[in-house]
Amino acid sequence: MPGTPTFKRLPRAVREQQMLDAAVRVFSRRGFHAASMDEIAEDAGISKPMVYAYLGSKEELFVACLHREGTRMMEAIAGAAAPDLDADERLWRGLRAFFGFVGAHRDGWAVLYRQARGSQPFAGELAAMRARLVEVVAGMLDHALRARGREVSATDLEVVAYALVGASESLGDWLADHPEADPEKTATRMMNVAWLGADQLLRGLTWHPER
Repeated sequence: MPGTPTFKRLPRAVREQQMLDAAVRVFSRRGFHAASMDEIAEDAGISKPMVYAYLGSKEELFVACLHREGTRMMEAIAGAAAPDLDADERLWRGLRAFFGFVGAHRDGWAVLYRQARGSQPFAGELAAMRARLVEVVAGMLDHALRARGREVSATDLEVVAYALVGASESLGDWLADHPEADPEKTATRMMNVAWLGADQLLRGLTWHPER
């Protein structure tokens, strides 16, 4: 019938990625509550019933976006920071991969760290992904320390890892707002801040307040 939309048949996995791409774009602009399934379907070039059939409710779709973008970020970092590298090279490559992800997936970053942060139950999903990232960083530091014959308590490692992750997230948010900024140069800036402190930790040097 004239006016009836027609849709090219694509493999399910390809169609799902198209839907997720569209959903990430819309959620990054609108936020979860203001985004509509109509707008997501229109952006993806498909029917709204097809979105529901493939990915479920709007809440389920948002969680699927979080999982995909979070997995992309974690895989980029883990793939870059090989365990056989020196500690500084491993940290540098991990930071470069992280800021490279933010630069290449600004909409995904917005969904992960802006839209999800203040919305329940999505804040719990974000907290779980952040905890995994902290665990990766803490494990990297622990590996580097043990290679130098030193051991640091699990609490100290966790605190340093949280500090590194938190600082990187803040600078990542800055990068997301400055499309003219170079992700690799941003990674270099973060490396200079992070490594000067981490190197002292690896050497066993710590600062204490004067009493």
